[in-house]
Amino acid sequence: MSRADMQKDPSEVAGMFDATAKRYDLLNSLLSGGNDKLWRIQMQRAVRPQAGERILDVAAGTGASAAPMAKAGALVTALDISHGMLEEGRRRHPDIEFVHGSATELPFDDDTFDAVTISFGLRNVQQPRAALSEFYRVLKPAGRLVVCEFSHPPVDVVRKGYELYLRTALPGMARLASSNPEAYRYLVESISTWPDQHSLSQWIRTAGFTRVAHRNLTLGVVALHRGRKPTEQTAALRLARHASAEEQAD
Repeated sequence: MSRADMQKDPSEVAGMFDATAKRYDLLNSLLSGGNDKLWRIQMQRAVRPQAGERILDVAAGTGASAAPMAKAGALVTALDISHGMLEEGRRRHPDIEFVHGSATELPFDDDTFDAVTISFGLRNVQQPRAALSEFYRVLKPAGRLVVCEFSHPPVDVVRKGYELYLRTALPGMARLASSNPEAYRYLVESISTWPDQHSLSQWIRTAGFTRVAHRNLTLGVVALHRGRKPTEQTAALRLARHASAEEQAD
Protein backbone atom coordinates (compact mmCIF):
# COMPACT_ATOMS: atom_id res chain seq x y z
CA MET A 1 0.00 0.00 0.00
CA SER A 2 1.11 3.56 -0.61
CA ARG A 3 2.29 6.29 1.67
CA ALA A 4 3.65 9.72 0.98
CA ASP A 5 7.00 10.95 2.25
CA MET A 6 7.84 14.29 3.81
CA GLN A 7 8.27 15.88 0.38
CA LYS A 8 4.45 15.60 0.23
CA ASP A 9 4.17 15.24 -3.50
CA PRO A 10 0.47 15.95 -4.23
CA SER A 11 -0.03 12.83 -6.33
CA GLU A 12 1.48 10.64 -3.61
CA VAL A 13 -0.60 12.28 -0.89
CA ALA A 14 -3.75 11.83 -3.00
CA GLY A 15 -2.91 8.18 -3.66
CA MET A 16 -2.32 7.52 0.03
CA PHE A 17 -5.73 8.91 0.95
CA ASP A 18 -7.40 7.08 -1.95
CA ALA A 19 -6.22 3.86 -0.33
CA THR A 20 -7.64 4.71 3.11
CA ALA A 21 -10.88 6.50 2.17
CA LYS A 22 -13.46 3.88 3.10
CA ARG A 23 -12.19 3.32 6.66
CA TYR A 24 -10.55 6.70 7.22
CA ASP A 25 -13.05 8.17 9.68
CA LEU A 26 -13.40 4.92 11.63
CA LEU A 27 -9.63 4.61 12.04
CA ASN A 28 -9.29 8.26 13.06
CA SER A 29 -11.81 7.70 15.82
CA LEU A 30 -10.01 4.55 16.96
CA LEU A 31 -6.51 6.02 16.93
CA SER A 32 -7.58 9.26 18.65
CA GLY A 33 -9.54 7.45 21.35
CA GLY A 34 -12.73 9.16 20.18
CA ASN A 35 -11.28 12.63 20.62
CA ASP A 36 -11.68 13.39 16.91
CA LYS A 37 -15.41 13.93 17.47
CA LEU A 38 -14.71 16.39 20.30
CA TRP A 39 -12.20 18.26 18.13
CA ARG A 40 -14.72 18.61 15.32
CA ILE A 41 -17.33 19.95 17.77
CA GLN A 42 -14.87 22.64 18.85
CA MET A 43 -14.13 23.35 15.20
CA GLN A 44 -17.84 23.84 14.50
CA ARG A 45 -18.15 26.24 17.43
CA ALA A 46 -15.16 28.25 16.22
CA VAL A 47 -16.56 28.57 12.69
CA ARG A 48 -20.09 29.50 13.89
CA PRO A 49 -21.70 28.72 10.51
CA GLN A 50 -24.77 30.77 9.69
CA ALA A 51 -27.63 29.92 7.35
CA GLY A 52 -26.88 31.12 3.83
CA GLU A 53 -23.15 31.66 4.37
CA ARG A 54 -20.76 30.26 1.79
CA ILE A 55 -18.11 28.12 3.48
CA LEU A 56 -15.17 26.33 1.87
CA ASP A 57 -13.92 23.23 3.70
CA VAL A 58 -10.46 22.37 2.35
CA ALA A 59 -9.01 18.86 2.61
CA ALA A 60 -12.58 17.90 3.40
CA GLY A 61 -12.07 14.17 3.02
CA THR A 62 -15.35 12.31 3.40
CA GLY A 63 -17.17 15.40 4.66
CA ALA A 64 -16.98 14.77 8.41
CA SER A 65 -16.37 18.47 9.11
CA ALA A 66 -18.47 19.81 6.24
CA ALA A 67 -21.66 17.95 7.19
CA PRO A 68 -22.37 19.76 10.51
CA MET A 69 -21.83 23.14 8.82
CA ALA A 70 -24.24 22.20 6.04
CA LYS A 71 -26.74 21.01 8.64
CA ALA A 72 -26.57 24.48 10.21
CA GLY A 73 -27.75 25.94 6.91
CA ALA A 74 -24.45 27.05 5.40
CA LEU A 75 -23.75 26.51 1.70
CA VAL A 76 -20.67 24.32 2.02
CA THR A 77 -18.20 23.45 -0.71
CA ALA A 78 -16.01 20.49 0.25
CA LEU A 79 -12.66 20.38 -1.59
CA ASP A 80 -10.12 17.57 -1.59
CA ILE A 81 -7.19 16.38 -3.70
CA SER A 82 -8.11 12.69 -3.29
CA HIS A 83 -10.67 11.27 -5.73
CA GLY A 84 -11.22 8.35 -3.36
CA MET A 85 -12.14 10.65 -0.50
CA LEU A 86 -14.45 12.67 -2.74
CA GLU A 87 -16.21 9.54 -3.97
CA GLU A 88 -16.80 8.37 -0.42
CA GLY A 89 -17.92 11.85 0.65
CA ARG A 90 -20.46 12.11 -2.16
CA ARG A 91 -21.84 8.70 -1.23
CA ARG A 92 -22.27 9.68 2.43
CA HIS A 93 -23.41 13.30 1.89
CA PRO A 94 -25.14 13.67 -1.50
CA ASP A 95 -26.47 17.10 -0.50
CA ILE A 96 -22.96 18.62 -0.20
CA GLU A 97 -20.97 19.91 -3.17
CA PHE A 98 -17.66 18.03 -3.40
CA VAL A 99 -14.96 19.51 -5.65
CA HIS A 100 -11.60 18.09 -6.70
CA GLY A 101 -8.79 20.59 -6.26
CA SER A 102 -5.55 21.62 -4.61
CA ALA A 103 -5.28 23.84 -1.55
CA THR A 104 -2.52 25.82 -3.25
CA GLU A 105 -4.52 26.48 -6.45
CA LEU A 106 -8.13 26.91 -5.38
CA PRO A 107 -10.56 26.89 -8.35
CA PHE A 108 -12.58 29.84 -7.04
CA ASP A 109 -12.73 33.59 -7.60
CA ASP A 110 -11.40 36.18 -5.18
CA ASP A 111 -13.65 37.23 -2.28
CA THR A 112 -16.04 34.27 -2.64
CA PHE A 113 -16.46 32.70 0.81
CA ASP A 114 -17.56 33.89 4.24
CA ALA A 115 -15.35 31.29 5.92
CA VAL A 116 -12.58 28.86 4.99
CA THR A 117 -11.88 25.86 7.17
CA ILE A 118 -9.35 23.05 7.11
CA SER A 119 -9.22 20.17 9.60
CA PHE A 120 -6.09 18.02 9.91
CA GLY A 121 -5.13 18.76 6.32
CA LEU A 122 -2.79 21.74 6.25
CA ARG A 123 0.23 19.68 7.30
CA ASN A 124 -0.38 17.40 4.28
CA VAL A 125 -0.03 20.29 1.82
CA GLN A 126 3.33 20.55 0.08
CA GLN A 127 3.35 24.36 0.37
CA PRO A 128 1.19 25.22 3.40
CA ARG A 129 2.06 28.92 3.37
CA ALA A 130 0.98 29.17 -0.26
CA ALA A 131 -2.28 27.49 0.79
CA LEU A 132 -2.82 30.10 3.51
CA SER A 133 -2.39 32.82 0.89
CA GLU A 134 -5.01 31.10 -1.28
CA PHE A 135 -7.41 30.91 1.67
CA TYR A 136 -6.92 34.65 2.14
CA ARG A 137 -7.57 35.31 -1.55
CA VAL A 138 -10.91 33.47 -1.75
CA LEU A 139 -12.26 34.87 1.52
CA LYS A 140 -14.50 37.91 1.48
CA PRO A 141 -13.32 40.94 3.49
CA ALA A 142 -13.99 40.18 7.18
CA GLY A 143 -14.12 36.47 6.25
CA ARG A 144 -13.10 33.88 8.83
CA LEU A 145 -10.31 31.31 8.73
CA VAL A 146 -10.34 28.32 11.08
CA VAL A 147 -7.52 25.75 11.04
CA CYS A 148 -7.70 22.65 13.23
CA GLU A 149 -4.43 20.75 13.19
CA PHE A 150 -2.24 18.43 15.23
CA SER A 151 0.34 20.35 17.24
CA HIS A 152 2.82 20.03 20.09
CA PRO A 153 1.77 19.90 23.77
CA PRO A 154 3.50 22.78 25.60
CA VAL A 155 3.88 20.85 28.89
CA ASP A 156 7.02 18.74 28.78
CA VAL A 157 5.66 15.60 30.46
CA VAL A 158 2.56 15.60 28.25
CA ARG A 159 4.66 16.16 25.13
CA LYS A 160 6.97 13.26 25.95
CA GLY A 161 4.04 10.95 26.67
CA TYR A 162 2.38 11.94 23.39
CA GLU A 163 5.60 11.40 21.43
CA LEU A 164 5.92 7.93 22.99
CA TYR A 165 2.35 7.13 21.92
CA LEU A 166 3.10 8.27 18.37
CA ARG A 167 6.28 6.16 18.16
CA THR A 168 4.94 2.96 19.71
CA ALA A 169 1.21 2.53 20.29
CA LEU A 170 -0.20 4.25 17.20
CA PRO A 171 1.83 2.29 14.61
CA GLY A 172 0.93 -0.99 16.33
CA MET A 173 -2.77 -0.16 16.36
CA ALA A 174 -2.59 0.90 12.71
CA ARG A 175 -0.99 -2.42 11.71
CA LEU A 176 -3.87 -4.29 13.32
CA ALA A 177 -6.76 -2.12 12.12
CA SER A 178 -5.74 -0.48 8.85
CA SER A 179 -5.54 -1.84 5.32
CA ASN A 180 -2.75 0.70 4.74
CA PRO A 181 -0.64 0.90 7.92
CA GLU A 182 2.17 2.63 6.01
CA ALA A 183 -0.06 5.69 5.77
CA TYR A 184 0.01 5.95 9.55
CA ARG A 185 3.81 5.97 9.56
CA TYR A 186 3.43 9.08 7.44
CA LEU A 187 0.92 10.43 9.99
CA VAL A 188 3.50 10.11 12.79
CA GLU A 189 6.24 11.74 10.72
CA SER A 190 4.02 14.58 9.52
CA ILE A 191 2.94 15.42 13.08
CA SER A 192 6.48 15.27 14.44
CA THR A 193 7.87 17.62 11.80
CA TRP A 194 4.95 20.08 11.83
CA PRO A 195 5.62 23.52 13.37
CA ASP A 196 4.31 24.40 16.81
CA GLN A 197 1.34 26.62 17.63
CA HIS A 198 3.22 29.92 17.64
CA SER A 199 5.01 29.23 14.36
CA LEU A 200 1.75 28.39 12.60
CA SER A 201 0.15 31.53 14.04
CA GLN A 202 3.00 33.55 12.52
CA TRP A 203 2.44 31.89 9.13
CA ILE A 204 -1.21 32.93 9.31
CA ARG A 205 -0.29 36.53 10.16
CA THR A 206 2.24 36.63 7.33
CA ALA A 207 -0.50 35.57 4.89
CA GLY A 208 -2.31 38.80 5.83
CA PHE A 209 -4.79 37.67 8.46
CA THR A 210 -5.61 39.76 11.52
CA ARG A 211 -7.08 38.82 14.92
CA VAL A 212 -4.95 35.67 14.83
CA ALA A 213 -5.26 33.45 17.87
CA HIS A 214 -5.04 29.78 18.80
CA ARG A 215 -6.49 27.55 21.47
CA ASN A 216 -5.05 24.23 22.58
CA LEU A 217 -7.30 21.17 22.62
CA THR A 218 -6.49 17.96 24.52
CA LEU A 219 -3.53 19.59 26.27
CA GLY A 220 -2.08 20.84 23.00
CA VAL A 221 -2.20 17.58 21.02
CA VAL A 222 -4.38 19.62 18.69
CA ALA A 223 -4.53 23.39 18.22
CA LEU A 224 -7.44 25.43 16.86
CA HIS A 225 -6.20 28.49 14.96
CA ARG A 226 -8.34 31.45 13.88
CA GLY A 227 -7.88 34.57 11.80
CA ARG A 228 -9.81 37.22 9.88
CA LYS A 229 -9.30 38.73 6.46
CA PRO A 230 -9.30 42.48 7.12
CA THR A 231 -11.84 44.76 5.52
CA GLU A 232 -10.57 47.33 3.00
CA GLN A 233 -10.69 50.03 5.68
CA THR A 234 -8.71 47.91 8.12
CA ALA A 235 -6.12 47.03 5.48
CA ALA A 236 -5.73 50.70 4.55
CA LEU A 237 -5.25 51.64 8.20
CA ARG A 238 -2.57 48.96 8.63
CA LEU A 239 -0.70 50.24 5.57
CA ALA A 240 -0.89 53.82 6.87
CA ARG A 241 0.49 52.78 10.25
CA HIS A 242 3.29 50.83 8.57
CA ALA A 243 4.20 53.79 6.38
CA SER A 244 4.17 56.10 9.40
CA ALA A 245 6.45 53.75 11.32
CA GLU A 246 8.91 53.67 8.39
CA GLU A 247 8.94 57.47 8.20
CA GLN A 248 9.67 57.73 11.92
CA ALA A 249 12.47 55.19 11.55
CA ASP A 250 14.00 57.29 8.76
